Formats: sequence, structure tokens, C-alpha cells
Amino acid sequence: MTFETLSAEAERRAAAPYAAPPTELPPALARLDYDGYRHIVFRPSESVPLGRHFSAQLFHRGFLQRKRVALYLQPRGGSAREIPYQSRLFDFGGRLAGQSFPADLGFAGFRLHYAFPETPAWRPTGFQEEFLVFLGASYFRLRAAGQEYGLSARGLAIGTGAPEGEEFPDFAAHWLCEPEPEARSLTVLSLLDSPSVSGAYRFVITPGDPARIAVTAALYPRRPIAQLGLAPLTSMFLYGQNGPGARGAKPFDDFRPQVHDSDGLCVATAADRLWRPLVNGRKQPQISAFAAKPLSGFGLLQRERSFAAYLDVEARQEARPGLWVAPGPEGAFAEGAVQLYEIPSAEEYMDNIVAAFVPAAPVQPGTALQLAYGLTTVGAEPADAMPQPDLARVTTTRFGSAERLRPTEPPNPARRLCVIDFEGPSLPKGADETIAAEVSASAGTLHEPVANVVPQTGGWRIYVEWRPPQTMPAGDVVLRARLVRGTTPLSETWDAIV
Repeated sequence: MTFETLSAEAERRAAAPYAAPPTELPPALARLDYDGYRHIVFRPSESVPLGRHFSAQLFHRGFLQRKRVALYLQPRGGSAREIPYQSRLFDFGGRLAGQSFPADLGFAGFRLHYAFPETPAWRPTGFQEEFLVFLGASYFRLRAAGQEYGLSARGLAIGTGAPEGEEFPDFAAHWLCEPEPEARSLTVLSLLDSPSVSGAYRFVITPGDPARIAVTAALYPRRPIAQLGLAPLTSMFLYGQNGPGARGAKPFDDFRPQVHDSDGLCVATAADRLWRPLVNGRKQPQISAFAAKPLSGFGLLQRERSFAAYLDVEARQEARPGLWVAPGPEGAFAEGAVQLYEIPSAEEYMDNIVAAFVPAAPVQPGTALQLAYGLTTVGAEPADAMPQPDLARVTTTRFGSAERLRPTEPPNPARRLCVIDFEGPSLPKGADETIAAEVSASAGTLHEPVANVVPQTGGWRIYVEWRPPQTMPAGDVVLRARLVRGTTPLSETWDAIV
């Protein structure tokens, strides 16, 4: 199997009626709940070796993972062969202990392990650590060395937020390509299928810090697609530095200061880099669009990286990765917008944030769509994968009453203070009267913007008071701010809602 032959298979499938993957399960598996399913563990001794530095472990079907995914091993220079299901590959534990299932059951997905060169000495010789998971629909999760799993990437997003509901394509089959013995990169070929589109994907995967995936795809629509999300990212945001973030949202009664896997969306063009803090607590889901021509990249990031910001010993949300999407030089990312979809949520197990690039023109059947982009994990910034490294980045967003000296009870809602912190190696470390705050508001007025150095952090801070209009608009009010020297921007653009 090669990417070219897989593309031909995807094109052939797109010309035929869609056939959903099998979901039938033996009764014992169909009845499983979460606790029963998590007791099914792949035996590490049965791992599929992939060169000297990689191996694969497989996921059993059951609970929410009902769809059968075909898994193949593609040897170097040989014919691909399907990896056969055998019950002995798994330790069932709990209520399924001692049971076996039919040989045609198949698998739900797989995960990759890697022998990181920096593996601690106390690990056994040859130890390989999990770093990538393909499981469920077209979802996959990637982490760098030392990070915890957090947000997910997807093959495609179709109709996110549309009134008729979202369509979730599936990776129906994967081919694990055997690398050269000493290779530190691995290729996976994947067949995507759904009622609207069939497609071929090639993932060239390079673990490390950061971890990288070079994605190439050929998509063949079966029918018109009004809203196709390319390189989609999915994450969780419950509350952050300023609570849920939406106007009038109810605060969370929780000992943890913040709970999220990502705290903002970053969008970069040739002219600017924008930071949108994430928001929860609206009454209805919301789609925000950020025109990007040309698009340099976008990502959902976790900028707050201190344990004190979360105080969650088990979740370690300070170690969750961001993911940066860097489109290829031409193709489907040329015209369109990055869309951010935020769903109100009170549950931290729910991924309620989606970001994707949506082409301006609807996708039509009979016209193939070629994609090429890179995915790179992001931890502490500045990060080499992100463009315009000289621009300072937003590190905190906070709102409060502007009546600090003469407070009223209750606080006057017509006077709100916005405080935005920036950090970056290009900012001066001391006072500089040539630096100013450039601010704007989509509604209401902004008063007395001030830019000051923050000696305690070495960064800079903008203070500005926002006064709402007498009649608030129905949607969000967007405020923008950045640091400038004359007409030259020194920071990315803070783009937040109030």
C-alpha cells in the first residue's frame, strides 16, 4: 500500500454509495460500561514491532468504541497484511476474564510507542513510551516527551455547529508502514470515509520534543459540503484566569483555580498574530471566524504552564500540549477563515472547543481536494514552529471593576478594567516611553490605555477601561489591544470578548 494506491481506493469509494463500518458486537462486549471496557488491556508482550525504536499496541472494541477499524502491517518492500484479531492479545480482567471472541472481531484503533533517547536510566533497557493514539472516528492525540495527553486532532470536521448537526468521518483502515531499522520517523497511511467524503491520508510521524506529524491528504467528496473543517483541533475549556469568560456566566465552585486543556486560539497571517482567550458559559454555542489570507498557521495552545494555576496533581494540566497547524505553501488553505466553535459546558470530560480552517468556497463532488500541513506540539513559548517569534505573546487576560479607589456596592457594571500581560524576548526590560498601547472595541468605548513594564516578570502590561454601550448588542463585544512602538507592532494582537 502506498499513498498513491490508497488515494485511488478513496476515489473509487467516493464514486460508490457509502457503506458504514461494522458496529455489531457480541452481547458481552455490547453491554460493557466504561469501567468494564477500561479493564480490557493489550498485553505489552504482544506489541507489534516497527523497526528498533517503535512499536504498536491495539485497542479492543466495546463500550463507545463499537466500529471496526481494519489494521494492516505494511512491510518494507512486501505486500500489506491484515493484523489478525486474537483474544489472547488482551487481558480482559473483571467481568470478561477468561472469555474469547470471534476471529473476525477486529480492532477499534491503535497507539504508538517510541524509545525516546532521553529515557531515564531507571527505565528497563529498550523501554518504549506511548506518544500517539488513533481511536474513535478520525480523532488522534499526540504528545511530546514529558507532556500529558490533552487536546485531539482530527482528520476532518464536517458541519461543526450546523443546524442539521455534525458529521463525523471515520478512519476505516490504517496501514502501519515498517520503517528502516534505525529510523526515528514512522509513516501511517489511513483511509477516511463518511457519507459526504472519502479520503487518503499519509502521516509521517516524528516523536520528540516537540513531536511532529507531516500530513498529506487527498479528499474525494461524494456530495456538496458547505462547511468543511480542515486540520481540526478539539479541546476542553471549563474556566480560566477570569472564570468561564462569558458575560454573566455562573462561576464554578471548585478548589482548582483553572480547569482546561487549552486556554486560547492563536491565528497567524503574514501581517499579524492574534490571540483569542477561550470562553465558556454562554447560553448557546458560538462560532467565531478569523479571516486569514494568507494563513501562516493556527493552534489551540495551553499557555498557562504552572502547577499553581491548576493545583491538580492527577490531571497535570500544566503539562498538556498545544498543537500548531502549519499549512503547505499552496492548496486548500489559500482562501478561507479559521473558525472557533465554543460549546457551553459544565463537565470537564467534555471536549467543548473546536478550531479548524474552513475554505471560503463550498466543496463540490467530482473535484479532488489536496491537503498538506504540519502538526507540531507546543509547550513553553516562544516555540520554533510558530511564526513571527519576535512578537511578544499574551500571557494573561484578566477583567475586574475599574472602581478600585472608590468602589461602589455592588460594583458598577459600566466600568470594567481590562488587564493584559505580554512577554517576549524583544520587549525592553525597563521603562520605555516610546512604547504605547493600541486598543479598539467593537462596541462601547475604551478609556485611558496605559502600557507599563512589569519588573516582577520582565514583561509588559496594558491597562485599559472598557465602558459598555447603553444598549448591549446581542452577540459578543470584541476588544483588541497590542503593544506598539510608533506604527510597529511589538506584540501579537489580544482579541477577547466581554
